[in-house]
Amino acid sequence: MRSVIDQKSDELGKLAPGGFTYGLHIRFAMPLLSHQSFPQAWIEHYTEEAYALRDPIIAWGFSVEGTARWSEIGIPDPFDILGQAADHGLVHGLAVSHGPKRSRTIASAARGDRAFTDDEISAFAEIIHELHVLTEPPKSLTDAEIEALRCIAEGDRYAAAAARLDISESALKARLTSARNRLLARTTTEAVQRARDYRLL
Repeated sequence: MRSVIDQKSDELGKLAPGGFTYGLHIRFAMPLLSHQSFPQAWIEHYTEEAYALRDPIIAWGFSVEGTARWSEIGIPDPFDILGQAADHGLVHGLAVSHGPKRSRTIASAARGDRAFTDDEISAFAEIIHELHVLTEPPKSLTDAEIEALRCIAEGDRYAAAAARLDISESALKARLTSARNRLLARTTTEAVQRARDYRLL
């Protein structure tokens, strides 16, 4: 799964010479997965100023589904975020919004030399749609995965959790690995949190 996501991200990078960002399945203001490849100086400035709370691209993404060039988005930008982005070389941009509001995916890309063509916007949006589908959160976990995650959530170490479930440590680890993979989590702690967020635990 991760290799496919990385491959799709590489494809997005080829379409966005100035960099891009995506937040997949945004719930409770947090994405399931996110990626940024904009210039580091811009990422740091954007983060320091907490622009995600004021970004007209994000506001647009939560208000509609579809695609747009930055220049076509009429949402007010009182902090001149797009103007500041242009100062960092992100002059021309596109935005993509996909999925229901309860699990919205929002992406954006930029370049400094020219506006994106319609074909480039369509190709970028198609990859974002594929990533959205690919990373759809599970609607359920197996009983074995839930039991394993619950033990860890309640503070058990692996040996104690395995003994509590009357299974080997390797079997416990296999259940946790399966849960992490299904939840697209890098760590067991992250898997526990996502399972709780999705009301699976």
